[in-house]
Amino acid sequence: MGAELKGRGGRRKGRYEPMSQINVTPFVDVMLVLLIIFMVAAPLLSTGVKVDLPQTKSKPLSEEDKPLSVSLAGDGKLFINDTEVEINSLTERLRAIAEGSTETRIFVRADQGLPYGQVMEVMSTINAAGFNKVALVTTPAKGGKGK
Repeated sequence: MGAELKGRGGRRKGRYEPMSQINVTPFVDVMLVLLIIFMVAAPLLSTGVKVDLPQTKSKPLSEEDKPLSVSLAGDGKLFINDTEVEINSLTERLRAIAEGSTETRIFVRADQGLPYGQVMEVMSTINAAGFNKVALVTTPAKGGKGK
């Protein structure tokens, strides 16, 4: 056989040679579809009790560990995270969830239309249970100024 019949590396011309480039277009298409799915699904995952929070100029708190959320809805119903509870059983439920640790942070979310006394009753119940890391949750004021 002559040298003119052989291709690169001694192989014959016309044989299949593997392509050394990867086509990334299908990968990009899949990533864009996943991005759209997550963008649509993310707001649906954040569920909770609907509370009309008051607005303040305070800065958001940094979160190292996930705190418990005690919410007072506009109709006066009390919730721990998303579970409705009575004020009488609040102490026992908080202790059970916190597994006896009084160092657990508790965020109190209360509708701005509720009487001050009702919010303070919940906060004093939490404080009487031994929890000292209690904070009120507000939303940032629009335009940088409080109401």
